[in-house]
Amino acid sequence: PCLLLPAKADSRLGQHWYPLPVLLCKVFRWPDLRHCSEVKRLCCCESYGKAHPELVCCNPHHLSRLCELESPPPPYSRYPMDFLKPTDCPDSVPSSTETGGTNCLAPGGLSDSQVLQEPGDRSHWCVVAYWEEKTRVGRLYSVQEPSLDIFYDLPQGNGFCLGQLNSDNKSQLVQKVRSKIGYGIQLTKEVDGVWVYNRSSYPIFIKSATLDNPDSRTLLVHKVFPGFSIKAFDYEKAYSLQRPNDHEFMQQPWTGFTVQISFVKGWGQCYTRQFISSCPCWLEVIFNNR
Repeated sequence: PCLLLPAKADSRLGQHWYPLPVLLCKVFRWPDLRHCSEVKRLCCCESYGKAHPELVCCNPHHLSRLCELESPPPPYSRYPMDFLKPTDCPDSVPSSTETGGTNCLAPGGLSDSQVLQEPGDRSHWCVVAYWEEKTRVGRLYSVQEPSLDIFYDLPQGNGFCLGQLNSDNKSQLVQKVRSKIGYGIQLTKEVDGVWVYNRSSYPIFIKSATLDNPDSRTLLVHKVFPGFSIKAFDYEKAYSLQRPNDHEFMQQPWTGFTVQISFVKGWGQCYTRQFISSCPCWLEVIFNNR
């Protein structure tokens, strides 16, 4: 629960004075924390969105630490665009992996384009697909609420429980990574975009076109440590990526409106896994762009 204390109260640690929320975060979570600008309040908190409250929540677990993007990006995160050009694919391959997202029909489910183009359905702001390597597990999960927990075991959240999906994957690595998903992530649609909070005890890896420089010819994979948040999707940047006269872009609508998230294991040039479809457990978040 929230721990509400006077907003103007400060306390001293050593020779320095800190606001109470920052002080408690330093004591219980991040000793190297320096300033309140380095943390972000979670939407589950009573103080969320309040500019000048008389009482402020000081529960350190109702705050997340902001993930700083690498600059320049490390070598493991560079992706040549040539890797992502669409090719012909059979019905059973992922809809957005090494082929760059060609809306192939996954077994037992709808293609991404069919989901996003259903007439009359404007209630969802995104859909989520869970993959184990090259196999989609379960159907697409449609998201209407502004915040969604994606976790593995009940009762570790209220939302998308991956452990309840039927999976026939016998890979020992997949089984091992599944056991580490735990509390997973929190996906939140906010005024400035969509934020991802790593609730688990292990890193997650994220790829999104709106995290990159729009003029860059590479796609970056960002590592997000436990307890950290990252703005994984920016609507304004995504719309600016749409170039009506760019034929290649029009053939890859996922570029601006899809985020890929891998649990525990990363992928990239300096990994044995070149593509996310080689990762044991991962998510594809497809945003409604209407």
